[in-house]
Amino acid sequence: MTTATGYTADEMMTVAAAHALTSEMACFVGIGLPSTAANLACRTHAPGLWMIYESGTLGTRPDTLPLSIGDGVLAETADTVVSVPEVFNYWLQPGRIDVGFLGAAQIDRYANINTTVIGDYTDPKVRLPGAGGAPEIAASCREVVVVVRQSARTFVDRADFVTSVGHGRGAGERERLGLRGAGPTRVITDLGVLKPDPATRELTLVQLHAGVTVDDVRAATGWELAVSPELASTPEPTAEELSVLRSLTGRD
Repeated sequence: MTTATGYTADEMMTVAAAHALTSEMACFVGIGLPSTAANLACRTHAPGLWMIYESGTLGTRPDTLPLSIGDGVLAETADTVVSVPEVFNYWLQPGRIDVGFLGAAQIDRYANINTTVIGDYTDPKVRLPGAGGAPEIAASCREVVVVVRQSARTFVDRADFVTSVGHGRGAGERERLGLRGAGPTRVITDLGVLKPDPATRELTLVQLHAGVTVDDVRAATGWELAVSPELASTPEPTAEELSVLRSLTGRD
């Protein structure tokens, strides 16, 4: 639904996520909201963004949003196509990718991601699509950005299953586990932006989108959410960004 601001909450989230990317980056892109944001960045402020999809397409610039990592448009518009083992063994695991763009079905206060099951693993309420390449992306990219709609069902105190490690149980956990990358550096939602606290690694609200209050965000969070004393407002989308985004998603 379009708000009084002239754009939807999803459009605000997507534009904010696109702003996390620059032309100098190599980005490992997940399907869905992360893919929309990365492709928007490519078409606006970050034309040099080098997008990589799990299927082995390097430097792809799809004309339309891909429906899956196997969408033919990714191979047709890529600089080159390599095998999946090469993507992981040569590009991802040695730390050659600047940023991983991921979604989540659940995310907890330390940015651990669940895309496996809701409920008990042996008798789940819902069985989700699973890991794919997300655990390796979360482990090895220099940083990770998570793009996800915010609700108390999604933002939980403790994930039912940890598919992809964020910051474990807090500060020092990634180092203890020997994970190469910095992990999630920001979580961008339809309400605002959260970043891990430098000392505790617990997600903290640092930006609010237009028309959203702190109470709105806290009501959509399954734990007592900390708020930065320097809480900022997220820059609103420009007319150009909205036009390009709507063309991408078929809303023009």
